[in-house]
Amino acid sequence: MTGTAANPWDAPAPEAAGLPSVFGLLPEELEAAPGRAEHVFNRLHRPWTYRPEGLFLNREAREWIAASYDVSLPEIIERHPSEDGATKVVLRLRDGERIEAVHMPRDVRNPRVTLCISSQVGCAMGCTFCATGAMGIRRNLSAGEIVGQVLSLIRTLGPAQPHAITLVFMGMGEPLHNLDNVHRAIRILNHPWGLNISTRRITVSTSGLVPAIERLSRLRPRPWLALSLNATTDEARSRVMPVNRVWGLGRLREALGAWGLAPGEKFLLEYVLLAGENDTVEDADRLADWLGELRHGHNINLIRMNEHAASAFKQPEEDRLQAFLDRLKARGCFVTVRKSRGRDVQGACGQLLK
Repeated sequence: MTGTAANPWDAPAPEAAGLPSVFGLLPEELEAAPGRAEHVFNRLHRPWTYRPEGLFLNREAREWIAASYDVSLPEIIERHPSEDGATKVVLRLRDGERIEAVHMPRDVRNPRVTLCISSQVGCAMGCTFCATGAMGIRRNLSAGEIVGQVLSLIRTLGPAQPHAITLVFMGMGEPLHNLDNVHRAIRILNHPWGLNISTRRITVSTSGLVPAIERLSRLRPRPWLALSLNATTDEARSRVMPVNRVWGLGRLREALGAWGLAPGEKFLLEYVLLAGENDTVEDADRLADWLGELRHGHNINLIRMNEHAASAFKQPEEDRLQAFLDRLKARGCFVTVRKSRGRDVQGACGQLLK
């Protein structure tokens, strides 16, 4: 089954008006700037070099940029610290729209920070367990706004070095509904003249836009892919995720099989457990069967439903989660349970709404 024009994710989402963001420029697009393109790009994408009066560039370069580009970063207007150390952040874009992102430090042997970032204002996918889906789609973020979101978070909350950053496109929006801008942002964030964030530390999560998955598989540099699955029959998945009415589980599995994994590359299979909907041992068996050989080595990440006012779904009882987990392990699956960060400030998976 293929998509039709009636599906909101078939048509491009609206874009922001006004001057393009300078933070969305690739190095080759800065060749005409006064000074070396490498120097200008490096200064634009090193948030630690900003000074209060503006971009850390000479006057000629600043004037060249200001003539054609917007130089503002998304503005952090609210910070909501969680008891677990995460911080939900509200950012205002230049047209007044607002997005949410989450800053999640990890206190491990080599401390790291995971940034959960947004790709759209709202979302067109309509997943019934997700607060952002209740907004509908407002507009895409430009590549410059996506990059600027990252720079604003780093500049305000850290970390002090780019090698300590992990990026997950798991905030507001469906990243593959905005693939052109998302991939351009990844090219910029990955570039060695800038933050140089390895694509092994960039994960893009999708609800299952199969044509865009297939297109992303051919793009370079290529991030790691996470699939939000959340059901094990077409009937159940179509009920909670409207995208499945167009690209069902069989077609989705074909797209994963055709991805062409690089050495060491893995899929992340996200499965939100909804009490009474998708949390039976039979669901666990069907999930293992659907994955086939992918159940070995690829991470199934179980997520307790993060409850919010926009959805009636509840998280499962712990014994149901444990039985689900045990059955997957018995079937040879590599499975983890996500410890959702920021739940107390409505900053966990599925709770972002602005």
